[in-house]
Amino acid sequence: MILGFETEQTEFKKTTGELKEGIISIASMLNKHKSGTLYFGVNNNGSIVGQQIGNDTLREISQAIANFIKPQIIPSISLELIDDKNVVKVYAEGNDRPYSAYGKYYMRSADEDREISPAVLRTLMMNNSDSMVNMESVNQELSFSQLKMMYANAGLTLHDDTFKHNLNLLMQNGKYNLMAYILADNNSFSIKIAKFKGKDKTELITRNEYGYKCLLLAVKQVLDYAEAINETSVIMTGGQRKETKLFDMDCFREAWLNACLHNSWVKKTPPAVYFFEDRIEIISIGGLPDDYSLDDFYAGRSRPVNLELQQIMVQLDFIEQTGHGVPLIVSRYGKNVFDITENFITVTLPLNVSREENMIKDISDNDLNNTQALILEMISADNSVTIKEMADMSGLSVTAVNNAIKSLKDQGVLSRTGTRKKGQWCVLK
Repeated sequence: MILGFETEQTEFKKTTGELKEGIISIASMLNKHKSGTLYFGVNNNGSIVGQQIGNDTLREISQAIANFIKPQIIPSISLELIDDKNVVKVYAEGNDRPYSAYGKYYMRSADEDREISPAVLRTLMMNNSDSMVNMESVNQELSFSQLKMMYANAGLTLHDDTFKHNLNLLMQNGKYNLMAYILADNNSFSIKIAKFKGKDKTELITRNEYGYKCLLLAVKQVLDYAEAINETSVIMTGGQRKETKLFDMDCFREAWLNACLHNSWVKKTPPAVYFFEDRIEIISIGGLPDDYSLDDFYAGRSRPVNLELQQIMVQLDFIEQTGHGVPLIVSRYGKNVFDITENFITVTLPLNVSREENMIKDISDNDLNNTQALILEMISADNSVTIKEMADMSGLSVTAVNNAIKSLKDQGVLSRTGTRKKGQWCVLK
């Protein structure tokens, strides 16, 4: 009987005399595919030769795997009888990559185990199986009305029969990937802006939720919120009241867009913005790529973690591919505003306020400024859009949409012609 062929997830060893080589193969397969199967008692060509079994054979295999593969895994080891011959089957799986064997790192290529440096190994894994375009969405029932609206507002058209492929929203098996999920009308990612009293997180004042919708719509709403906050700051200097910008909006925009673009979405944690009495913190998940230095970072040498998402953000004029964001922030605030660790990048922008006078207006879905702008944006893209459709696309309640429309009509900004079912909206100014 021929058991088959060696592959990227299957390895044959004639006897446990090749135990070390077998353990290297297990680590190599885990690094490439997160799982793999090793057989003892099988020739390289798949023919069964049998494995001599002693009282401690299976235990010795288990102990060797526990001792020499790090981080530690717990494999499934079984004895099988094939063609009246003993064969030991070792199946292993694990998500804590990269795995080392005997202190070195290997990556599977066809039926070979190739030694590689830890840095290159992590980069290869990120560029391949751990990229969000190669991770399957937890939900396959997705719609993209909000994304289509944003493209229409930018003067671009998404064709139903091609856009999913053109925007890299599908995996090779035709299923939606993680990027499709974060760009869909509904998802599980919460995008929050939180404001705290004082200089720590002891007392939460407000928390605004912009998530659970198309990421790029949430990104825009956060920028709208920040713009509104920035228009209402007051500072007292020398006994005189002086209105001033609360923070540099250009720097906030670059920091927030970079946080969303370079966030490690495969870790399932979105970026966040925190307002304190004296500062803003913009936090994204994931540090710098392994082959990307601090000098590269501060010089603005572009190295997007999520290349496919970058392409979409460029098309919608969120960003340019110039890499000027970090140098801009450094030129106005210095390098010290960046705190870069292995798992997080935090940008801290100081506020132009004193402790005695800190007047920041809280904006929520109950206030109409941002809601009105969003309503007008949706109507500009489709003047026959219904109130329910606007509520579904924006994540607002029907009541909030109705209130915004009434206010816009009262201000002479919006009118409606025709019947309730077949009428159209008209933006007047």
